[in-house]
Amino acid sequence: MRTSIATVCLSGTLEEKLHAAARAGFDGVEIFEQDLLVSPDSPETIAALAHRLGLSLDLYQPFRDFEGVAEDEFEKNLVRAQKKFDLMARLGMDTMLLCSNVGTATIADDGIVVEQLRRLGDLAERCGIDIAYEALAWGRFVSEYDHAWDLVRAADHPRIGTCLDSFHILSRDTDLSRISEIPGEKIFFLQLADAPALSMDVLSWSRHHRVFPGEGAWDLTDFLARVAATGYAGPVSLEVFNDSFRQADTQRTAIDGLRSLRWLEASVAAEASTGHGAAKASTGHGAATGHGAATGHDTNGRSTGGPGTPDGTGLDLQPLPRVAAPSGINYVELSTDDLGTLTRQLHQLGLRFIGFHRSKPQVQLWRRGSARIIITEVDPETARGTFLRGIGFEVSDASASMDRASLLHAVEVPREQTHNDEVLRGVFAPDGSEVFFHQATGDDPIWVAEFGTGGVEQSSRIDHINLAQPAHHYDEAVLFYTSLLALEAQPSQDVPSPSGLVRSQVMSSADGAVRIPLNVSPAGSAEVTERGANPTGDTYPEHVAIACEDIFAAAATALGRGLEFLEVPENYYEDLEARFALDPQLLDALREHNILYDRDETGEFLHFYTATIGSVFFEMVERRTGYRGYGAPNAPVRLAAQHRRNTGS
Repeated sequence: MRTSIATVCLSGTLEEKLHAAARAGFDGVEIFEQDLLVSPDSPETIAALAHRLGLSLDLYQPFRDFEGVAEDEFEKNLVRAQKKFDLMARLGMDTMLLCSNVGTATIADDGIVVEQLRRLGDLAERCGIDIAYEALAWGRFVSEYDHAWDLVRAADHPRIGTCLDSFHILSRDTDLSRISEIPGEKIFFLQLADAPALSMDVLSWSRHHRVFPGEGAWDLTDFLARVAATGYAGPVSLEVFNDSFRQADTQRTAIDGLRSLRWLEASVAAEASTGHGAAKASTGHGAATGHGAATGHDTNGRSTGGPGTPDGTGLDLQPLPRVAAPSGINYVELSTDDLGTLTRQLHQLGLRFIGFHRSKPQVQLWRRGSARIIITEVDPETARGTFLRGIGFEVSDASASMDRASLLHAVEVPREQTHNDEVLRGVFAPDGSEVFFHQATGDDPIWVAEFGTGGVEQSSRIDHINLAQPAHHYDEAVLFYTSLLALEAQPSQDVPSPSGLVRSQVMSSADGAVRIPLNVSPAGSAEVTERGANPTGDTYPEHVAIACEDIFAAAATALGRGLEFLEVPENYYEDLEARFALDPQLLDALREHNILYDRDETGEFLHFYTATIGSVFFEMVERRTGYRGYGAPNAPVRLAAQHRRNTGS
């Protein structure tokens, strides 16, 4: 599958964007007109740069406000089109995006629009240009893809085709069934974007909140499968308008974009191979001759044509190694320059020291049942504080998981090990933490023996891990855990804190064995931008939640060992009494142990929190009779208590 990205997706200059797209591994780019207009380089220079970088220049866009106008205005528009065609010739480009008229259309007559498209096609024919007509979701008279296709079909011109854009189609909740009517050779271009589910005007939604496939709420697997079934064989391109993306690192965003396309490609390939979904094969209307079959480019960057699939009839959809969601958390690793405080807190929570690593004396293992915490001591002079360094996931096929991660452009973590250490491999997550893949065996991991042996007394495990994400990379993190680990993104929610709303979204396996809530601290508060930045103030901290069978016994042990609990106000317990009509003895026990409580239709959730060390704190939880949540109603209580402790108020 040939991949492309619109330059509007990326921050930086046009030249920087081209370099980033090439380094990420894209096959081509769409040139957004504004990027060219502000560039000091000539079109010829841009074309030569793209050629040196191995990039095809796939689409010049946008050409606006053309059709549905009076004749005198239309003649002016033809002159304008001719000048753009001349410019495209200098760039070596042969496809232009024509957006349905938004600002100047005055004639709601399909017959006139068809005739104007046909006349534009005649001009384009003389210049060797293809026109991809796209229905903008807010177009004055043409706003639906099927209406645009009806106009293209009626124009019946070899140089006039349509562009399908997932945002403009899915944002209007348009029936997708008519995509199957469009021959693949008449789809001149395909643009993809995902988006969160928002209630707002579609123009603002489009201009500020698009995201890459897999980072929003839409089923783009089904959408791409439907397009693949038409026989379309051209570039699959990203067109994403997003304020955060345009402020983020150019190279990183480009890599995230390509990862999203590779994940989507593999998802469609998997659906097709099992006979599910809209595309059981990559063809629908026969060979995609002419436009859209390009796989290469000539010296000017113009696509030269070539096969998509081996028979030349559609998208060449490549699968990825299949992986199942992790079956559990193997370990959590913390780095600290305050070893005494951290290990004392672990002891108070009932974790047991197992030993130092046999070849790394600065690394030690603590555990409570199957909840394993690795502690790596760092030099206090580095002033990096205490932070979550990495997570080990139990997976069914560690080799396949690592191969999949590599194909999705994740960066492998360098790891020192001796000849008798277990070989472990992992990659960096978007927030800089480390993700390692461990072969699930059902028994204690082999690597535990590298720390010695120790009895396992309590029945405990890692319940969930709450990770703080830099705002600019939040969507990237959602895609990372979806595409690499096959976790499912749950609906996001906002949690109030003294500093503003905290955005939270849970990534989890279907059975709940792995739960990773991702959180973005409020705008304007201090925020983790680098692992181990020793955050202070109102930073949204991270925490490890450990499940136990008896929360009151765990709290009593912690109290007896001097644990400093996060203080819960009396007002909270009075509200509990009003909401749940709890037994007075239970309410007193909750109050005495600083335990919080929640209940839903499936069960109960009891939990308590520790004080924060660096950017990490712990939570002890007990789930009763099927409760699957996280005590979300109690999050504001915890955030306010942490704020008071941090500020001394």
